[in-house]
Amino acid sequence: MANFGEGRRRGTGGMLPLLAVSTVAEYYRLPWKPPVTAGLLAANTLVYLRPAFLDPLIPHISEVWFNPNLILKHKDLKRFFLSAFYHLNEPHLVYNMMSLLWKGIKLETSMGSTQFASMVVTLLGMSQGVTLLLAKSLHVFFDYRRAYFHEYSVGFSGVLFALKVVLNAQAEDYSSVYGVLVPTKYAAWAELVLVQMFVPRASFLGHLGGILAGILYMKMKRSYSGSDPVAMVVRGVARAVTWPLRFLSSMVGSRRRRITGRGRVGRGQNGIAGPGIWRCQSCTFDNSGWESVCEMCGSGRSRGNGWSVNQGHAHSSSSSSDLPLDELRRRRVERFS
Repeated sequence: MANFGEGRRRGTGGMLPLLAVSTVAEYYRLPWKPPVTAGLLAANTLVYLRPAFLDPLIPHISEVWFNPNLILKHKDLKRFFLSAFYHLNEPHLVYNMMSLLWKGIKLETSMGSTQFASMVVTLLGMSQGVTLLLAKSLHVFFDYRRAYFHEYSVGFSGVLFALKVVLNAQAEDYSSVYGVLVPTKYAAWAELVLVQMFVPRASFLGHLGGILAGILYMKMKRSYSGSDPVAMVVRGVARAVTWPLRFLSSMVGSRRRRITGRGRVGRGQNGIAGPGIWRCQSCTFDNSGWESVCEMCGSGRSRGNGWSVNQGHAHSSSSSSDLPLDELRRRRVERFS
């Protein structure tokens, strides 16, 4: 999250192609493509680029700066939530999105898209809320009016700091943060200090709010064993949106259902390979439950004590387990000749 007084500065550094190439390369090598991470990358990039077809729908950055004074004064939820998806310039956007690409892929792959989406929504609200609470507290108790309460800031880095806390919560190794080796579970704190040293205009309070939100989220997850209400909402919305596709898929699948048996050779213990499948006791071929004779050797389907169904042509089967080997071979040749 970056702050910039009361104005807007937008630079073009030609770094977006680097972001595009990195994203395509990462997703190309993955067997499963995390959709929520891709959606977040696309949303942040589209908001920054403001293509013509979206320009009338996307608020201007002057309308969504995160400003604690304006949010509390006007109860402006638009500034509270949307400011995280706006960035000052290409380096600001690309740095945040590269960080999101790495963290998002690792977390979404390990926890699933629904849980990851739920966590991102929760951390977005918590990081912005903690930042707002810190700014208000500093204003009330220490009279920090201009420093934080009237600060304008935008960017996704508050959420990224929270994701870093979640990702590294259980880590026991060490990581390099701007060349400084620190325990991985404290990497977010080291980055908070070093970013402020190298980028003084970065929003210290926004980054700190993200770290505290990540810690609070982990404590809540450990103490709460019930189902995640946000994940339930996300799952419900996803099911509602994809219902037409699932309905069409089920219709197509029902038309393509196979009613003839095709199986593998191999003897089971009870002669049944699975639901709706029976195994021939003569040749051990798995047949569909719709068939009354074996497709491989023509033997009748047996039940109980040697009961069998007649094949319906010149060869009537006695108990299939009593067939001699020559007779079995002859039937196979005759059936497939």
